[in-house]
Parts: sequence; structure tokens; C-alpha cells
Amino acid sequence: MRARDIDKENLVKKTAIEIIGKGGFEHFSINKLAKACGISVATLYIYYKDKEDLLSSLATELGRKMGDAMLKDFDPESSFEAGLRQQWLNRYHYMIENQSISLFFEQVRTSSYQEQFLKAFAEDLKNVFGKFMDNIVARGEINAMPLEVYWSVAFAPLYALIKFNNEGQSLGGKPFKLTDEMFWQAFDLVVKALKR
Repeated sequence: MRARDIDKENLVKKTAIEIIGKGGFEHFSINKLAKACGISVATLYIYYKDKEDLLSSLATELGRKMGDAMLKDFDPESSFEAGLRQQWLNRYHYMIENQSISLFFEQVRTSSYQEQFLKAFAEDLKNVFGKFMDNIVARGEINAMPLEVYWSVAFAPLYALIKFNNEGQSLGGKPFKLTDEMFWQAFDLVVKALKR
């Protein structure tokens, strides 16, 4: 059995992320991946036992990386506005610096791999963000609400702006580039909407 080549394995992951991000899971195959990497299909099986193993591994690995990025410099004891500000910055930087991964996440969200992706970081995030939410509600900074309502108001605007930026166009196909001014304008509106 041949030894694993870390550079080749990283190429396989990077290429799989790009293929899925651009064309979705329906346009992804092991043969297409091997060809895009310039390696044989047999070489892929050194790293992954099958397509399912590769995709499961990617969903888990990228979920952990995103979770780590979201927790960077985040303090669950911070005020609502300071904590949300750090979250916006963390998510923004991760998604802008990793655009191919952002596109991959879009595909994962509507696939059978979503559960693995979420599970990879859910426990750590649940504890930290749960503590943050308990603190800001207890201090009276925001009202208690279902997590889904909070997330929809707190983060959906950010993800929409990032998506417009990554696609280079807004609604109606007009050219779009996210500016600091737009970023902070949206943030201020979200804070205003959620504060008591």
C-alpha cells in the first residue's frame, strides 16, 4: 500500500470543495475529482474509502474549522453588542477569506451532510453561545426568544451581504462589493432590532 502524501491529500480536499461549491453534489464524482487533481482514482482510495467517506470527512473537518473561527476572541461574558460585534467579525473574515468554503457550505446546508457539518462544532458552540445568550437575557440587554428567531435577525443579514459580495452582484444583478460602511450599517440595524 502506498503512503499518504499530505500535499496530494490537501489538493484532493481543496479541489473537492471547489467542485462542490461551484456545481453542487450532483455534479461531483470521484472520477471528476481525480481528473481535476491530475491523479488516478486509485490514488483517491489511499485517502478515502469511498465518496461518502470523503464528503463526510470534509463536512466534519470544515465544520470544526468554522466553529473554531466563530469562537476566536469571543467572550461569553461580553455585552450583547460587543459579543455580536465579535461574532460578525469572525464570521465575516472566515467567509471572505475562504470563499470556496463558503460556497461549499451553501451546498452542505441543503444536503444529507448538513447534520455532520453542524455536529462537528455544535457542542462547543452550544455551550459558549448558550452562556452568552443566558447572560445577555439575564442582564436585560435583549428579550428571551427562540434561537431561530435570534439567529434570523442577528446573522441572516450578514450572510446575505457576504453572499452578495462573494457572487459580486446584488439583487437584480447589479455589481456589488461589500464596504465597511455597509457592513457596520447592517450591524447597527441588527443591534437596534434586537436590543430592548
